[in-house]
Amino acid sequence: MIAVLCLLVVTLALLYWSGREVDRIAQDRDRAIASLVIAQGIERVGHAQESTTVWDEAVLQVRRTPLDLAWIDANLGAWFHRYAGIDEAYILDPHDQPIYAMRAGRRSRPESFIAIEGAARPLVSVLRRTHERGRRNELDLALLSPGQADLAVVRGHPAIISAKPIISNSGALPQAPGTESVHVAVVYLDEQFFSRIGRQYGLADAHYAIAAREDRETRSIALRARSGSTIGYLLWKPFAPGRQVTGALAPALIVALLLSAAIIYVLSSRLVRRTHDLEESRVRAEHRSLHDELTGLGNRAMFDQCLDQALARVRRHGTLLALLYIDLDRFKQVNDTLGHPAGDALIRQVTRRLLGEVRAYDVVARLGGDEFAILIGEPENEEAIERICARIVAELERPFDLSGSQAFIGASIGVAVAPLHGVDRTELARKADIALYKAKTEGRSRFAFFTPEMDLDVRSREEIYRELRVALADRDRQLELHYQPIYALEDGRMVGVEALLRWHHPDVGLVSPAEFVRSAEETGLIQVLGEWVLHRAVEDARAWPDLRIAVNVSPIQLRSREFVETVRRLVDEGHIVPDRLEVELTETALLGASGEVARSLSELRRLGVACALDDFGTGYSSLSHIRDFAVDRIKIDRSFVQALNTVPGAALVEAIVSLARANGLQLTAEGVERVDQYEFLKKVGCHEVQGYLLSRPLPAEKLVALLARRHGAGLDLPSRPV
Repeated sequence: MIAVLCLLVVTLALLYWSGREVDRIAQDRDRAIASLVIAQGIERVGHAQESTTVWDEAVLQVRRTPLDLAWIDANLGAWFHRYAGIDEAYILDPHDQPIYAMRAGRRSRPESFIAIEGAARPLVSVLRRTHERGRRNELDLALLSPGQADLAVVRGHPAIISAKPIISNSGALPQAPGTESVHVAVVYLDEQFFSRIGRQYGLADAHYAIAAREDRETRSIALRARSGSTIGYLLWKPFAPGRQVTGALAPALIVALLLSAAIIYVLSSRLVRRTHDLEESRVRAEHRSLHDELTGLGNRAMFDQCLDQALARVRRHGTLLALLYIDLDRFKQVNDTLGHPAGDALIRQVTRRLLGEVRAYDVVARLGGDEFAILIGEPENEEAIERICARIVAELERPFDLSGSQAFIGASIGVAVAPLHGVDRTELARKADIALYKAKTEGRSRFAFFTPEMDLDVRSREEIYRELRVALADRDRQLELHYQPIYALEDGRMVGVEALLRWHHPDVGLVSPAEFVRSAEETGLIQVLGEWVLHRAVEDARAWPDLRIAVNVSPIQLRSREFVETVRRLVDEGHIVPDRLEVELTETALLGASGEVARSLSELRRLGVACALDDFGTGYSSLSHIRDFAVDRIKIDRSFVQALNTVPGAALVEAIVSLARANGLQLTAEGVERVDQYEFLKKVGCHEVQGYLLSRPLPAEKLVALLARRHGAGLDLPSRPV
């Protein structure tokens, strides 16, 4: 009996000790998780700030005087409240004076920075002395810029304060270290924050308290600032599986010693299952961190790891490696017309098709949105890579079935090959991205291999961008508008002019618009440039009140409400009668335009401003598209006019004229250089013509002189091209 009692005591003691140990392990896990969550929260605030603080445009905007507050709101202020849950944001100038403030998603007075100044100033001071860039933090998050963050009590509440410099992403903008503008973000650690982390990480009833509390039902960790001061405590109910198990089994052990073995077995089994569940949870979390949830493919982090490993093999063995960047064409239209569930289904179908076109050991990853990447390991040669790319393009051009609707997209592919184009991950990825851009600009649904000329083109565009900014600052001397007259075929009168931009570069002379307009569109300068063209054209047009003035616009301008408002203001202030103004949009740009462009064109038509479709026939438009976008006039491209001396060319132009007249559209033929072209267009019923036969583009003062010479006289056509 004594032996049984001793065994019972030993068993109960062992059970009690086991329960305490399990509780201790669980509590240690809770403490580790709680510490990790706080550290992770601090790091993620800085990581979120880098989404726009490492950006050339942000550097330029904060240097502006006065600030473009609407732009700051949309990119450095209120936008952060929606995107990353940042409660307050401030911008300090190089002298650490606040120039912008946002609180709770609304713009505030910069002086409100005084409420956080005590906590923020030390961080900014340290940041000014920190110059390292491009590192990874202890949570393995890539950081593009230095930063300083801390915990503090702000306005009576615990908060995360993070300071980040606003720096150039390209390195093209000179910035002396320590003189950058600084972006300060504040995230309050409110009850919602602690409740969320409690649910996500199994910290029951997680909440904030000013004082620590440690008892049977509560555990806590201190929230410490970098100075070592405690700003409060995170409290939660500890997870105590051991205590629960002991309480359930102790009565049964007291009743019968014979059941002790079974109870110990049950306890051991539960502990094993708990450990197994925790391990499975860890494995699942690790899998989610490296894989795309929608497709199951590797994400960017996993792809970068695979690329590093593949490049290491290339360096060791000298084998080939192909990096393919894939961007889906017209994917946005599918999302806009069929909805996001259809877009998700499309992404999954694209994934299956991509996997079907590569080998089992090749790597396919989804980098985000409609962007994919593929690693082709050890291809035979470049011709083999070309065959794979051609198959992918052809496969993605086939229709996709989305819940009974067919969607037609395509894919543009940029290819970089190691070691031919380098064995550094960043450099190889940059060159693949450049090749992808080339494929998209050449018409999409195609692939392009990187070439050194593409790199030169990128640098050339960057140089044009910098010089175009100088030209805009000196616009009165470098920029000029010429006007090409437009004549009515019915009576030979000049009825309008087309405004054409000319850039007189101080070093290289006249620069073609084809060389700088694309760069202006890519960098956002097109809005400033377009607004100057519009104002100058309207101002010059006062000298010829009987003529229509046509101005070329970019879809980027029309996507902005500012363009329509500028036109409305010019009309309301009496600078121009609306029926004298006509906006021209190229056919290719119109077909790739978004809903915002269509709405802008409709608003312009309601004002009385006409819309013309330039370069008609060079894209893939139809008259139904033209009617959908409310086009008033189509301009026959000069390539068709030059082909009038051929039977197919003449028939095509005659068909365009007939279709346009049948649909009530006005017609203007461009590039008329010979009398026979003029006579043919007049015979088939074209309304208006322009070209060197009639007049070259002229400066405003020469156009006035031309009008004066021809006033009251008929159109005198030369016998050969001018």
